[in-house]
Amino acid sequence: MTTTAPPRAPEHTPVGAAPVAAPRRRRRRPGTALRYLVLVLMLVLLAGPLLWQLSLSLKGPADDLYQRPPQLIPSDPTLDNFTSVLQQIPVLTFVGNSFLVAALVIGGNIVLATTAGFALGRLRWRLRPVATGVFVAAMLVPLEAIIISQFLLVRSMGLTDTLFAVALPMLVTPLNVLLMRNAFLGIPTEMEEAAVIDGANAWQRFLRICVPQVKGVISVVAIFSFVGSWNDFLWPLIVLTSEDNYTLTVGLNYLRGTFYDDPRLIAAGTIIALIPIIVFFMALQRYFMRGLEQGGIKG
Repeated sequence: MTTTAPPRAPEHTPVGAAPVAAPRRRRRRPGTALRYLVLVLMLVLLAGPLLWQLSLSLKGPADDLYQRPPQLIPSDPTLDNFTSVLQQIPVLTFVGNSFLVAALVIGGNIVLATTAGFALGRLRWRLRPVATGVFVAAMLVPLEAIIISQFLLVRSMGLTDTLFAVALPMLVTPLNVLLMRNAFLGIPTEMEEAAVIDGANAWQRFLRICVPQVKGVISVVAIFSFVGSWNDFLWPLIVLTSEDNYTLTVGLNYLRGTFYDDPRLIAAGTIIALIPIIVFFMALQRYFMRGLEQGGIKG
């Protein structure tokens, strides 16, 4: 004789409680896949040449540089290419010259661009719109159009073949001035008005009220200035004549000879020149991102 289990009483939902719905699977939108595809394409376009230069700098004599399809991972990896670069050219001298030029450019842009941006953004004077238009127009002028005039001006001042001549045209750039202007415009007016009531003059408002609010944008200006001065090649090539004053970008040109050209050494020199930029950006990355996101508004 078989026994049957008694029927199970149905579970009742408490009064006032909403019924529990079954979990639904999230459907991926077609736009999400498209965004990821665009990001991957941008990564390939931006990081692809850098990865290829790094791969080329690590390839040894047994690697075929011209095989099809190209091989990204070296089969005969070596660091001898970096050693050869250090032996063939005075890298430390060139790096020291580049750091000196970069220090002048960074200091000039931080001081001059910050003061000019404060004058354009916070002070009231008659020709302020005209001055702002001049800086905007200066951004549209290509370097090749004024480089001859720059060289004639530097030569008339007797500054040719000096590191100061390399840094002089980049001591302040229109882009950095406009960045600082927009940052100062984002500061609430009430803060400055309270300082005026307390008797603060323009310099006190600038140093104690406004500058602390735009530290993030100042770091952006410092990074832009460093990268621009460090990677500059055409202007140092024109104004410098002695090897002792060459910057790193000009000095790396010695790796390309008339009868001998090794792509491995050129790639290794490129990686050496890129390392200071990466280190400088990593040191200021937190302030750089904050400056791009927040601008001049704080709290």
